[in-house]
Amino acid sequence: MPYYLTACLLLLLIACTDPAADAPPSYADETTAKIQLNQVGYYPDQPIRFTYADTSAGAGPLTGGASTAYFVTTLSGDSTVHEGVLGDTLDWTALAGVVARPTRIDPLPVGEYRIFIPGVGYSHPFRVAKQALREAFLGSVRGLYHQRASQALPETHAGEYARAAGHPDTAVQYHPSSGRAGGGTLSSPGGWYDAGDYNKYVVNGAFPVGQLLALYEDVGDPAPDGSLNIPESSNGKSDYLDEIKYELDWLLTMQDDDGGLFHKLTTLKFAGMVMPEAATKTRFVVGKSTTATFDFAGATAQAARVFRDYDPAYADQLLAAARRAWAWGTANTGAFFINPDDVSTGEYGDGNADDERAWAAAELFATTGEQEFYNDLQANPPRVRFAPGVGWTSYMANLAAFTLLRHPDRVPQEFLAGLREQIITLADSLVDDTDRTAYFQPIDAFGWGSNSDVANAAMLLAAAHRQEARPEYVAAMRDAMNYLLGHNPNGVCYLTGFGTRSPQFIHHRPSAADGIDAPVPGLLSGGPNTAQQDRADTKYKPGAAPMQSWADQTPSYASNEICLNWNAPFTYVAGYLEAVSGK
Repeated sequence: MPYYLTACLLLLLIACTDPAADAPPSYADETTAKIQLNQVGYYPDQPIRFTYADTSAGAGPLTGGASTAYFVTTLSGDSTVHEGVLGDTLDWTALAGVVARPTRIDPLPVGEYRIFIPGVGYSHPFRVAKQALREAFLGSVRGLYHQRASQALPETHAGEYARAAGHPDTAVQYHPSSGRAGGGTLSSPGGWYDAGDYNKYVVNGAFPVGQLLALYEDVGDPAPDGSLNIPESSNGKSDYLDEIKYELDWLLTMQDDDGGLFHKLTTLKFAGMVMPEAATKTRFVVGKSTTATFDFAGATAQAARVFRDYDPAYADQLLAAARRAWAWGTANTGAFFINPDDVSTGEYGDGNADDERAWAAAELFATTGEQEFYNDLQANPPRVRFAPGVGWTSYMANLAAFTLLRHPDRVPQEFLAGLREQIITLADSLVDDTDRTAYFQPIDAFGWGSNSDVANAAMLLAAAHRQEARPEYVAAMRDAMNYLLGHNPNGVCYLTGFGTRSPQFIHHRPSAADGIDAPVPGLLSGGPNTAQQDRADTKYKPGAAPMQSWADQTPSYASNEICLNWNAPFTYVAGYLEAVSGK
């Protein structure tokens, strides 16, 4: 055989057999959303879960002759630190809309990396760090600062998102449903806007406050003075509690003289997509309700414990308000809220107050130790349970159980043992569910605010972990955060301002009206919603599978709005994982 033919044959043989033939090229911005992973960070002892999924129309996995090999490279792509073979192909079309290859990599050293698949491209960057979720946690709390009503946000604290004050709420009209029509006006400034609109709701203010306070009780102060760059920073007190106090101060203004809580402070209809100072329609205090009153009692009784060292006089004020709310709630057990005919803003209606009552009783008992509240718990024990969509209507029963388990010295062991068993059993089922789902998320049904369901499930896993420190609980919590931060079939980090592919067009009035391309950071998008209630104004992917029923479009209030009770459990889980992982 001629020499040149022998040489050519040898070169061809080397090219076909040498693994380096598929090695990644130097990085040249070939990022693809088909490689889906947590875009924010993994801990040094955490396996890297990622998924290759080709979601293009009619495409199967690894089409076009792409290799089954993958490479983990440095951020520049100039150096390979690990290589392996993709996992088995799984058909997840029914739930996730993809045929995919989920893959697990053993923990990597601290550093920044990308994954390269020949014929596909590079993943989004990700990092491995001891405090992998610290910035996301702080960002989610600062997201609350950006939701402050009645206060200007100066550039010193808000950066490019500085804005004028809106909604002073110092002369709010009483709606006829309040029972105080013609009785003057209410001064009710401050607090956080609830969601992408400019209204403030007691149910969905008190419930998230309870979740945020739970983190402080479980791990200590997660954001000490100076952590958040808010106006109260450098006052010598916890920034975390400073921010929560801004909402508590508003909640206190919503308590009527008789102890009951007005249900919400709102315009009659939602404002347009304008900045707060341009939304000047008349605002009303609307209705009074049992559920709002018990939620308030739970949040303020819990806060009375947490704020005792922060400000004893304030703690006393909170506890007195909680007692008055409890008295009104137990005397008005059927005052359920329904929107009046002329009001079309968020209803937060609920025809059962058992869960709210259990939470209020648990917090009052944990704070005071008084028998009255324990007697009520015995008659109305918390119903520990989880299912998608159980957030602001019934998750507070879980908060009641979590609180009672925090105070075993006060609660009879027989009562505690039952709650503990329920939480462990439920957490074990969530671990099993996580292992069976498409992206190792703890839910397989996707409704309004599905991302909060993921975070609420992870919060329940944390409660179980506090009872039994099993590594599988932490692993499942991390999987939940992976899903929220990019390991999902949309390839999106659902927390604005984080990751390299996050929502840009959330349903949030300041983000839509401020003239800044990127949305306000630190806000969790609601997530996939199969009901697509906004489909008349939103263009979803045709035939979207449940996990793909999400649209990064401003009109998508059903999938891309933000909300206090979505941010709060995210904050809890990120903060808890930092406490148990980020040492």
